[in-house]
Amino acid sequence: MWSVCLPGWGAAMVASMLLLYGTLDIAYFARMMYTVARARYFRKKACILETTEVQSWCLLNDIDTLLYHMNNARYLRELDFARADFYERTGLYANIKAAGGAVVQAAATIRYRRYLKPFTRFKITSRAVYWDEKTVFMEHEFVGPGGFVHAVAVCRQRVIDTSAAAIAELLLQLHCAGACSPPPAKMPPELELWVQSNELSSAKLRAPLASQSILQSTHPLSCGEMVPTLTTE
Repeated sequence: MWSVCLPGWGAAMVASMLLLYGTLDIAYFARMMYTVARARYFRKKACILETTEVQSWCLLNDIDTLLYHMNNARYLRELDFARADFYERTGLYANIKAAGGAVVQAAATIRYRRYLKPFTRFKITSRAVYWDEKTVFMEHEFVGPGGFVHAVAVCRQRVIDTSAAAIAELLLQLHCAGACSPPPAKMPPELELWVQSNELSSAKLRAPLASQSILQSTHPLSCGEMVPTLTTE
């Protein structure tokens, strides 16, 4: 009886595994759990002003269709693991959650300088370059053999329902104890220009909605009446 049922069960298991593998990025979630556990239990705690590092490899599932360099989208995927390590070791994420808040990725930009070849070992450095009440800005560098920076990414981490600045100050008191350099008092100029670019993009996207809202809410224009001027926040 079992000899008849086993092939059917085996086929069902293989089909289930293929379906799971095809619909769920198992490697991503497994690596994320490993990264979080390693940072939480086995790596040294870090000050929020320190630069943290994670090691990685450019493997065959990372390469582009041209088969000789790392796919551009994989760089942003790798940043998830670098941020998770930074969050855990500095206590940033845990303290945001403890304060009843949350953190999401609001924006990101990346500049590619030189491609990473298959089977190249590289590291990702992460550091907080500036923060305010609502946002923590992070800079990441992909550093290859010889110390060459292959790519630079800047990410805007939006903190919700709590103060990012208050959390950062708390972490400075808990972990730094005056040993680190003072926190950035002013936004770096290149970061300020990037923020302005994002604000212009947001205003551009809001403009059609504002125009439609005004047209729907205003009365028909009489002779000589001016069209309302659109303003953006």
